[in-house]
Amino acid sequence: MTTIIEVDGVNHSPLVVDSIQIFAGQRYSVVVNANQEKGNYWLRAKSSSGPTTFDGGLNSAIFHYVGVDISDPTTVSNLNNPLVETSLRPYENPGAPGGSDPADVSLFLKIAFANGLFTINGATFVPPTVPVLLQIISGARLATDLLPPGSVYTLPPNKVIEITIPGGTVGAPVSIPLAFKARY
Repeated sequence: MTTIIEVDGVNHSPLVVDSIQIFAGQRYSVVVNANQEKGNYWLRAKSSSGPTTFDGGLNSAIFHYVGVDISDPTTVSNLNNPLVETSLRPYENPGAPGGSDPADVSLFLKIAFANGLFTINGATFVPPTVPVLLQIISGARLATDLLPPGSVYTLPPNKVIEITIPGGTVGAPVSIPLAFKARY
């Protein structure tokens, strides 16, 4: 069994699960309790894209107890206690940065879809030929010089930023309104 103790930098009440579906950008700290009968056990990560098989050891690792012959495990998966995110309980509620006070900067991002392209506030994202982050890190250019106008929002440091994304755009990745605050 696995015990979740922290999620995205926030300490949580321990929650015992036998599987966790992790999406891009999510982080979990877990304690793996090695209290099974001595043997070799599979540790698997099923990908949501690319090869999703475990054949030939793909997407797999072996948890090996000391004193046991090294070999492929013979265990069979019998998962029945997956993480249900609504069961997670943080030790404390950090609340939104700035509390209920207005944000220092508010952004309203209107997603639209026309002519086969998504836009945000009327700006269409056009991917550059060389990755933007690589060009910024090299010091060659600023992000605002690399992408079309309206594609980059420069945010002030140490301020509370509120971002609102209304829902309802056909084909958009968000179908419900979102609003959140963060300190950058």
